[in-house]
Amino acid sequence: MSDVFAVGVGQTEVGEHWDRSLRQLGAAAARAALADAGTDEVDALYVGNMLAGDLSGQHHLGPLIAEHAGLLGVEAIAVEAACGSGGAAFRTAYTAVASGLVGSALVVGVEKMTDRPGKEVTQGLATAADADFESQIGLSFVAINALLMRRYLHEHRLTRDDFAPFIVNAHANAVHNPNAMFRFPVTAAELARQPMVADPISVLDSSPVCDGAAAVLLCSAERARGLGGRAARVRACTVGTDTIALHDRRDPLELSAAVRSSRRAFEVAGVAPADIDLFEVHDAFSIMTVLALEAAGFAERGRAVALGASGAIARGGQLPLSTMGGLKARGHPVGATGVYQIVEVVLQLRGEAGENQVADAALGMAQNIGGSGATVVTTVLEAVR
Repeated sequence: MSDVFAVGVGQTEVGEHWDRSLRQLGAAAARAALADAGTDEVDALYVGNMLAGDLSGQHHLGPLIAEHAGLLGVEAIAVEAACGSGGAAFRTAYTAVASGLVGSALVVGVEKMTDRPGKEVTQGLATAADADFESQIGLSFVAINALLMRRYLHEHRLTRDDFAPFIVNAHANAVHNPNAMFRFPVTAAELARQPMVADPISVLDSSPVCDGAAAVLLCSAERARGLGGRAARVRACTVGTDTIALHDRRDPLELSAAVRSSRRAFEVAGVAPADIDLFEVHDAFSIMTVLALEAAGFAERGRAVALGASGAIARGGQLPLSTMGGLKARGHPVGATGVYQIVEVVLQLRGEAGENQVADAALGMAQNIGGSGATVVTTVLEAVR
């Protein structure tokens, strides 16, 4: 396998884009990544998306985005893995370049969620769960995560307040991210007053419904050398899977797919959790942040909340989390989220994260989760000095 480098990144603002269509958002991010890399040369395009068929009435996104990004004629394929679609598209592009089959591959994650009524969005998101045994009996995705959080609170004798530092941190970072949806701080006291969506998950425990697109251009070492010195090396990109339904898991509070994916990523990259300078965690709900930290080896079981309480997750801490606001405050346009995470890690490694810059960031990790943990894509990237 050959070395793979991220040489260009692009993104749109996350929000409610009433004046921009799915194709326009995807094409804008694609063109921004190509401009950032200083090239129009692309051998393949991989599009991550979850809900276009349900909410936009549009499948076949590969050639659609290729056409509107000015890339018509290249290999162009859409990839779906629920909320992990962006990470899965990145993994597909990574393997294509690493294998030598293509010299460059553009990854675009795109989602348009706000044009449809909330009920339809909820139904669409529920397709990431087990259709026969979860969504058909009325379990929404918020409800599934509420079950996990309630069990976690019970097993570890915690309260909802113990999760507050993760939400406060994400919003504090989003304040300085011009592409974030929620650019305002929140306090622990405000969190305690929020209405419940599915007890114990409140409004501010949950990531928002939104629109957005992000893109990354991956190249071989040979191609990267001709594009200047702003690349980041992909040290590892690995995937783990687990059952879709919670009730089929041996232990619902262990994200087994994240355990497998993280361990394999550390092994391939030749690093340990302690070497990671920042972690873009899949904080779609507060409970997912905690479970992912424990599954990846950053905390022992039941101890992830201690990282938040200690301040270790802040930008100047031991393990900065959600450095540009995360899913919680930057926003979670589901099929695009995994690509936004990669873009943000690359910006950190290039020293281009502005007021959110993590000092001396050399090794960053992003983890994108599909469903309630059925698909987990873990990516480790390294700064090129």
